[in-house]
Amino acid sequence: MQLRSNFAVHPSDSAFFFSCFFSFNLQVTQPLDEICPHTGSSDRSSISHVEKFHIMLNMEKEEKKFVNKAEEEEMEIYGYELCRWKLVLVTVGVICSGGFLLLLLYWMPQWRVKATCKKTTLKDCEVVLLRTTDEFKIWFCAKVRVMPSLGASPLQNPDPIGHKVSNGHTVHFCESAAEENKNYLKKYLPIRYFTHHSVKYFWNDSAQSFDVVRGLDDSTFCSSIHNEHSRGLTKEMHDYRKMFFGINEIAVKVPSIFKLLIKEVLNPFYIFQLFSVILWITDEYHYYALAIVIMSVISIVSSLYTVRKQYVMLHDMVAAHSIVRVSVCRRNQEIEEILSTDLVPGDIMLIPSNGTIMPCDAVLLSGTCIVNESMLTGESVPVTKINLPNPSEFPKATGDEIYNPEAHKRHTLFCGTNVIQTRFYTGELVKALVVRTGFNTAKGQLVRSILYPKPTDFKLYRDAYWFLLSLVVVAGIGFIYTIVNSILNEVPAHTIVIESLDIITITVPPALPAAMTAGIVYAQRRLKKIGIFCISPQRINICGQLNLVCFDKTGTLTEDGLDLWGIRRVENARFLLPEERVCSESLLKSEFIACMATCHSLTKIEGVLSGDPLDLKMFEAIGWILEEATEEETALHNRIMPTVVRPSKQLFPESKQATNEEMELFELSTSYEIGIVRQFPFSSVLQRMCVIARILGEKRMDAYMKGAPEVIASLCKQETVPVDFESVLEEYTKQGFRVIALAHRKLESKLTWHKVQTINRDAIESNMDFMGLIIMQNKLKQETPAVLEDLHKANIRTVMVTGDNMLTAISVARDCGMILPQDKVIIAEALPPKDGQAARINWHYADTLARCTSSSPAINSEDIPVKLVHESLEDLQVTKYHFAMNGKSFAVILEHFQDLVPKLVLHGTVFARMAPDQKTQLVEALQNVDYYVGMCGDGANDCGALKRAHGGISLSELEASVASPFTSRTPSISCVPKLIREGRAALITSFCVFKFMALYSIIQYISVTLLYSILSNLGDHQFLFIDLAIILVVVFTMSLNPAWKELVARRPPSGLISGPLLCSVLSQIIICLVFQTFGFLWVKQQPWFERWTPESDACNIWDATNISSAHSGNETLDDEHNIKNYENTTLFFISSFQYLIVAIVFSKGKPFRQPCYKNFLFVTSVVVLYVFLFFIMLHPSELIDTSFELVCVPYEWRLRILIIVIVNAIVSVLMENVLLDMILWKVVFNRDKQGEYRLTIPQPPQETVDRCGVCFLSYLFGYREKTPKAKYMHLAQELLVDPEWPPKPRTTTEAKVPSQENGSYQIITLT
Repeated sequence: MQLRSNFAVHPSDSAFFFSCFFSFNLQVTQPLDEICPHTGSSDRSSISHVEKFHIMLNMEKEEKKFVNKAEEEEMEIYGYELCRWKLVLVTVGVICSGGFLLLLLYWMPQWRVKATCKKTTLKDCEVVLLRTTDEFKIWFCAKVRVMPSLGASPLQNPDPIGHKVSNGHTVHFCESAAEENKNYLKKYLPIRYFTHHSVKYFWNDSAQSFDVVRGLDDSTFCSSIHNEHSRGLTKEMHDYRKMFFGINEIAVKVPSIFKLLIKEVLNPFYIFQLFSVILWITDEYHYYALAIVIMSVISIVSSLYTVRKQYVMLHDMVAAHSIVRVSVCRRNQEIEEILSTDLVPGDIMLIPSNGTIMPCDAVLLSGTCIVNESMLTGESVPVTKINLPNPSEFPKATGDEIYNPEAHKRHTLFCGTNVIQTRFYTGELVKALVVRTGFNTAKGQLVRSILYPKPTDFKLYRDAYWFLLSLVVVAGIGFIYTIVNSILNEVPAHTIVIESLDIITITVPPALPAAMTAGIVYAQRRLKKIGIFCISPQRINICGQLNLVCFDKTGTLTEDGLDLWGIRRVENARFLLPEERVCSESLLKSEFIACMATCHSLTKIEGVLSGDPLDLKMFEAIGWILEEATEEETALHNRIMPTVVRPSKQLFPESKQATNEEMELFELSTSYEIGIVRQFPFSSVLQRMCVIARILGEKRMDAYMKGAPEVIASLCKQETVPVDFESVLEEYTKQGFRVIALAHRKLESKLTWHKVQTINRDAIESNMDFMGLIIMQNKLKQETPAVLEDLHKANIRTVMVTGDNMLTAISVARDCGMILPQDKVIIAEALPPKDGQAARINWHYADTLARCTSSSPAINSEDIPVKLVHESLEDLQVTKYHFAMNGKSFAVILEHFQDLVPKLVLHGTVFARMAPDQKTQLVEALQNVDYYVGMCGDGANDCGALKRAHGGISLSELEASVASPFTSRTPSISCVPKLIREGRAALITSFCVFKFMALYSIIQYISVTLLYSILSNLGDHQFLFIDLAIILVVVFTMSLNPAWKELVARRPPSGLISGPLLCSVLSQIIICLVFQTFGFLWVKQQPWFERWTPESDACNIWDATNISSAHSGNETLDDEHNIKNYENTTLFFISSFQYLIVAIVFSKGKPFRQPCYKNFLFVTSVVVLYVFLFFIMLHPSELIDTSFELVCVPYEWRLRILIIVIVNAIVSVLMENVLLDMILWKVVFNRDKQGEYRLTIPQPPQETVDRCGVCFLSYLFGYREKTPKAKYMHLAQELLVDPEWPPKPRTTTEAKVPSQENGSYQIITLT
């Protein structure tokens, strides 16, 4: 059972639903007249019937209403109110149907609401019906409730509070209790709301719809946070807001065993099993009924245990430190200690100096915090959080901006993260403004995504429903045939009912879901053995279809740590020679080393230096020491004591033997320290960080900056940047190095410590002096090239999605084999509209086309068409091309060049400088062109993409990996091909089991239908032997085949409704039908055949004595079901062998699973069953014949049955393995590797002959080449004949303003 699907709580409010059928007096809440007397009945009665009629007409015509408009959880919303006469009709229907209608309405929330309610406006509704706007169109319903409130919006001050509160105390003006009660009722407004997926939606009168009440993270300016919200809330305002926002907790309620049991038992699968068991008991088929009951009980108990365990696990993870005591600052400057569950947006929370687990999302107003955000980001590196700057304090500020938790995450403390320590001014507390609480927090949204996941859309599951529906149709035909045949033969009504219903349970096997689950369970166990943990088992099958995998670079393809390769300093605007050793005496007091020593976010936690790995490597390379002021030292001063860095004594030149006085002088001369006065943390948006530092004894401060070379160079004086900067940078990035640039600036002497604390970042980060480059080496992991080669050989595309430099990423892509040496790389540089110019894309070719002197490599890098890319006629050759772009270009293309997105992702291989949300957008873009996308990341900033992909594999075991379906214990991409192999094996196993169970149903259906024609049936022990000994044993052993040892280029089919699978199933059905019918008719043609009676002696083994004794014995036996007859015995033997034949035929091995002969349990089971069947058929035993209700037939007929079985086996094997696998699959259905259209290249004579044969067979079967179903294949086919694609080098594509007629952009290519 998967973690997420188990938490997908049924959308309905079942308590509300069932109460509808037991009470006609249901009220949503208190009557509005009681809550709001001034809107009583007198006002309502003034509305005429005509007006009501017009209101209803307008309601029908009104446009659709939405909640969460243009968001991921967008839903349509409809209003309904309870209808009493409909309730009466439904109640009658429930009673007449024996409760089945109640179950049907329980399963279908939209039917339930429409059957018990009538449509009305949202403003007056009692129940809302919601439907998602995605491809799944899932229905939910929720009950509308009413609460009394002093105001309509939680963030506004309601008038009653302003008028009735004086100095924090309530003032009473009412003279009498009655008048006071009347005024008390009048001042309250009825606020209507409903709860869906743990989020409250309140009625918005201005929008005439329901909206989510958001905290201070929505449309709140940064200046407003400081000027209006920094004073805290009064107690009354706090209580008022708590009515809207509720308790601040992420409640994962663990359901009781009874509740889970009821929910599990009401599953349609178990209802059908209950129906089948009741029918079998009525038909005295006790043994199999008992077996099914035992299986169902085990399944229910196992499911309950798993679901409850996962609920408890998530509850414990969420509940840890979720309720703590916190101190809040009230508006009157009083400090109050409350429980964290009482926090509301607007409260000022005091962060304790020894740290805490954040119970909410809050923006830092004062002080500095060091936070571990591994719960959200998957990265356990401590992050420094600084207070949110106040725009009103910066006269030169560019302008105020709206606060956003993601954009201002350097100032935001997120719920669930661990504040390790704080730093503060003396007398000034570290304060944070609560902006979000409960499920609206970042942690709450993560938990909601686990509790209420999107359903898994996979063709196999959709096709399974259609396949079951077809079986139901077949069952319906048998149902009608049985009734008609029984009536014509004057069968008693009781027998007609039982036999006609029994044909349904035969055709639609109750054991099918359990059989389908077996293969996934076995695959999950095998994955666990190789260190891959799965919390979403259904996705294992989907992983068998992956044809594209996105990889993060750092920590995934390359080693997590970076090594300092060397530095390139700049003097007089010229690069010096590379230097490997940075801790030399000559560089000790240089500005370059000072920048390396100060420009970082390192901190000491319990005496251990910790922070970003890159910063750690850089700081360790220079051998300096970092010292932080203690809390006691800070308390002695009126400001935060700065962090101090200084070189270790070992770096200074060794002194000769000296006296004590000389030693003291030496120590004074070597006391070189730098204090970090202010830090501007690294921003992924700005791609840089900056610090202001001061050397001990110096009057002027220095500003040091490091970051992406292109960004740093743009902020420096151009005269300090070397002329060959770009070429040197390109040289290193092409070799795969990670390059960081440094810059420095002497600040003005007038800048005091206090001014520095409030100065704008932009005022510091300009007019810098370029100092040089730090070159870091990021080595490929040892297994990376081999794994990518395996994926390429299997025609699985690989894409790199990284936050690193583009040229570095291209270099790594070439080194690891993602881009082959002869492939062309096209860089798409997109620029947004500026100064009246339209958005444009500049196309550059990364390097010249490499000519292949050797033979073409064996790696077939992609299962999409190649294209002739040429800059001149001399370069004309078959090659591949790849697009590369950075995050900024990707954002511009998504916004202004939407028509180009499918074309670019079709060949896009390198996506650099990508933000976390852009990684998710890329995965969605790939899925939009019908790719099955896998995502492999180390858990840092990859959570969204891991969750969105069809198969997300986290290489981190931190808490953030709970968002990923798969987690690898070993941080290596070698888990990717292993997962795909197991996915393919599980998928093929699912197909095999489904086909086998379908054939089992049809074979038994044929047998029973033929026997019904002579008013006979299979015996109880015959049914029991087939269902238990053959079917269950074979199903649970044929699923044990492990995955094939390597990935192959061919992918398994994705659905049951496909040519090969349908041909396979239908051909075996026809074969089984023919041989059973042939045996049924042939036995009647035998000279010894007669209607069987106890006196029948077809075997000629009875003497007179035996005949008389047999006659007298059989007189006591009453064979009312007519089980014993020659037709029954013949069909039992033939059908029993047919089950085993189709089991062997369908148990496919290579190329996706190990051969079935390596499945020891399956082989043993089949052999034992074959031996037993041969034994009871060729060497009859009186005990066995009596038990199975078989009759004696001549030995000659037994041999003929054996011949029928052998011929049946030969025909079935030839049909499946020769005609289908070798001819139809490869020629007709394969369509050149599932729709692959390659460039036509002259072929050798033999290949031409083979191709002619293929064309002939395709023509013979009436097959015509069709447009591929996958969008990316169809697009690739179109691009093959597009002369303008790929874009030529040094050209520009420009987007014009969209015309009013249609929204598409006109794209013009300029040379």
